[in-house]
Amino acid sequence: EKFPLSPAAHVAYSDKMKYILQLATLLSLAFATLTATAQNNGSNSPYSRYGYGLLNDGGNAFNKAMGGTAYGFRKGNELNQKNPASYSAIDSLSFLFDFGLTMQNGVFKANGRKIHAQNTSIDYISAGFRLAPRFGMSLGLMPYTSIGYNISQEKPIQTVPTEINQTTTFSGEGGLHIVYLGFGWEPIRNFSIGFNAGYLWGDLSHTVYNDFDDNNINTTQQLYRTDLRSYKIDFGAQYSFLLSKKNKLTLGLTYGLGHDIDRDAVFYDQNIASTGDIHTDTLTARNAYALPHTFGAGVTWEWNKKLRIGVDYTAELWSKAKMPGEITEETNGDRHYTCGTGSLTNRHKVNFGLEYVPNEDALKWHRRIRYRAGFSYATPYTKIGEQDGPRSYQASLGCALPISNAYNNRSLINISFQYERMQPKFKGMVSEEYFRICLGLSFNERWFMKWKAE
Repeated sequence: EKFPLSPAAHVAYSDKMKYILQLATLLSLAFATLTATAQNNGSNSPYSRYGYGLLNDGGNAFNKAMGGTAYGFRKGNELNQKNPASYSAIDSLSFLFDFGLTMQNGVFKANGRKIHAQNTSIDYISAGFRLAPRFGMSLGLMPYTSIGYNISQEKPIQTVPTEINQTTTFSGEGGLHIVYLGFGWEPIRNFSIGFNAGYLWGDLSHTVYNDFDDNNINTTQQLYRTDLRSYKIDFGAQYSFLLSKKNKLTLGLTYGLGHDIDRDAVFYDQNIASTGDIHTDTLTARNAYALPHTFGAGVTWEWNKKLRIGVDYTAELWSKAKMPGEITEETNGDRHYTCGTGSLTNRHKVNFGLEYVPNEDALKWHRRIRYRAGFSYATPYTKIGEQDGPRSYQASLGCALPISNAYNNRSLINISFQYERMQPKFKGMVSEEYFRICLGLSFNERWFMKWKAE
């Protein structure tokens, strides 16, 4: 015999369905937004020509102002995808939704010349909530790499009897994105583990176009195309303990699984006659890519729920990751497009960040503002010829402004200002400076609070 639901049960069931539909709608809009803006990827750097392009830092709005520091950060009201073990700390009453974007001005300098370029890009869209005591989950979307550049150079190839000039244009676009689902669990008090399982996808496109001011010389074009599809899995662990009544220490470890990617790279060599006829040779490198093994460790000290300071170290073992290589010709004239290791180098990164809030539970609005600062340093993962690419130095400042109204007093508007310098190893190479404004909304709503009527 089936029993009808009580009015209270009908309300609870309706509320849960409403939350599920709202979450599904948010994620559908997020996916559509990232897909639509995949080509507006926030990059004008010529260094995005190498490897997979420029790497995304993977941070959220709360830690972008702290130099990207994250491995030991653990709070119930913020999402920290960089260490999925932190999901186990999500507040039992909360639904968390984070959205971030960056506006940047890039300054590119080489041989006494200076060029400015502006970009706006979406940093991430994520959500999270607690499924059970000490067990939380998160899901979201974010860019993994970005490619975007257009460079031209002109040089004479003949001066006698007439002068002939060649103009070479290097251009590229695309990048990789990740949609992920993650879980964090605290099996033992103060010790948590977690993982993110993601789907990685994107298009990488590079073009070299050679044009001549003599119509008797055919134009040539080399196209490098890849359509990547793969998985990405990251693991994390955190352990917290009290040093004293007001001092807390959290240790964090992460590991990103490295593996080969079963996708091909395709090279098109085109000869374009003045009549418009195009002759194309197509070469393919099989199973040409791989992701690196990545290791991270961090420690965070928290004092009296007012001050927290964190330090992270990350090692990405790119030197063993496959990439498409050079096109080689044999004595019989056959050409080969192959893949191999050695075109990338291991990347090391150090992050430092701090946050201070006068009183996170204060009634006065200004005493709940969170003040943040940070610094990071990273070596390159790409090589330019036989030399390493530029090193990155980044400094940041920011704050989190509480949203207080009749409906919500738990959400935050995150604002950070970043300065990054990409410093090449040798003179004559392009140096880059970036000035960024990062904005983020950390939406924290008590969706799962049970109301009692008397």
